Amino acid sequence: MDHEYVISLIENNTRIDGRNFNDYRDIKIETGISKNADGSARCIIGDTEVIVGIKMDIGQPYPDSADEGSIVVGAELLPLSNPEFEPGPPGTQAIELARIIDRGIRESKAVSFKKLCIKKGEKCWMVFIDVYTINDDGNLIDAGALATLAALNGARFHKLEDDKINYNEYSNDKIKLEVVPITCTFGKINGKIILDPNSKEEKVLDARLSIATSNGKIYALQKGGDKGFTMEEINHMIDTAIHKEKELKRLIKVI
Repeated sequence: MDHEYVISLIENNTRIDGRNFNDYRDIKIETGISKNADGSARCIIGDTEVIVGIKMDIGQPYPDSADEGSIVVGAELLPLSNPEFEPGPPGTQAIELARIIDRGIRESKAVSFKKLCIKKGEKCWMVFIDVYTINDDGNLIDAGALATLAALNGARFHKLEDDKINYNEYSNDKIKLEVVPITCTFGKINGKIILDPNSKEEKVLDARLSIATSNGKIYALQKGGDKGFTMEEINHMIDTAIHKEKELKRLIKVI
């Protein structure tokens, strides 16, 4: 019944929560939520809630990028956030969520990997980004991406003593976002395009598209769903994402 009701509303240019097609739900971002993480944040979009923690460790640079560190993004869909999520190894949805967040950061060069290098070819900082879902009411992608940017922004490096980490003290160095890539996720239902689909809308989506932009430039796109989009629909979503980028970026107080 919910499915038919949601579809009938969309066909009449209405949404189940009363929003316009191009509106987000209320968004709140809080940083510094974990005293043990090197950076952390919570993002709430409507009733969807995601937290992100950052931990730094020393690793060895990859052979083809000897003067760079890197990031590692993982996502865990906690069963407490949705009865459909099961404990155990990451499933397809968790892997996709992590990859979309990773791609937005990596392709935009939001974090300078070269600044993560400690000693060329030998030591570098590895930035581990852990995404946890607390409540799933749709659009975990945008909530996770926003929380990740907020957690990364100003994340602190531990002191190095003889190339070893002193976990009891932080240095004065912090991560500085070079670019702030904002991810906007759209859904298509019976030929209509909506922004920020909630959980009821997600269940009837024909297709989904997530777009990461910054300063009007597209850095990443990820499509989901069985059906496609027309060029007109894609251009509309790109224009909307670029417009929304400006207001969402204000929520992340870049250092």
